[in-house]
Amino acid sequence: MSLRGTFDEAAANRRAALVAYLTFGDPDPATSIEVVHAACRAGADVIELGVPFSDPSADGPSIQRAMERALAAGASLAGALDAVTELRRRGVTTPIVLFGYYNPIFVMGPDGFAARAAAAGVDAVLTVDLPIDELAELATPLAANGLGVIPLVAPTSTSERIARLGAFGAPFVYYISLTGVTGSRAAATVDPERLAMIRRASGSPVAVGFGIRTPADAARFAAIADGVVVGTALVDRVAAGPPGGAPDRVAALVRELANAMARSS
Repeated sequence: MSLRGTFDEAAANRRAALVAYLTFGDPDPATSIEVVHAACRAGADVIELGVPFSDPSADGPSIQRAMERALAAGASLAGALDAVTELRRRGVTTPIVLFGYYNPIFVMGPDGFAARAAAAGVDAVLTVDLPIDELAELATPLAANGLGVIPLVAPTSTSERIARLGAFGAPFVYYISLTGVTGSRAAATVDPERLAMIRRASGSPVAVGFGIRTPADAARFAAIADGVVVGTALVDRVAAGPPGGAPDRVAALVRELANAMARSS
């Protein structure tokens, strides 16, 4: 099913989509593929696959450490694309969003990257450091290859900037619940009307992320958003014990999150 179709199906079932962020290559490339596969089987509706980068300015300590572990294990953008290819070869149909920073894409070349991402089976791309003023540089080659771009909206985003979202026809919009980095503190209260305004302006579902760690957090935001993004808590599960147990630890939390969100619908 397409990424937008996944959100539409969740909405038809009167629930929010669970978007699970995991860092590719953590604790090593082979294990991280197993972790992602386990998260899909456990009930993640969408995977945000983090591409490790040496200067992750939007990510808090847990994801920074995950990226350091991944880079030390040899992970890269090319490796992340190969991982998506392998997941598709295994029959994984869960939509996958590549989540990261623009520098590795720029080095690969936006056109070449878009073609490789499409061939691998990526559904969309989110770059946290490419503002809406420059987003067309990536969105255009992605669209030419049938891929979506995921814009970010912050609590500080103005109405004028939000109005520009509609031009991208995004599969969903990622609303950051707080200013700062991921996992630094609990998610702030979000005004449902602001989400409704973003939904109207963009014509897209809205997923909320940053600071959502527990099943109770996920349930709270599932009641007002189209999707809920959980990252740091899952990344912490990867690091919480022997690498071989990471898939089971992550799958257990994904099931808890999905069950809590289902009860909130």
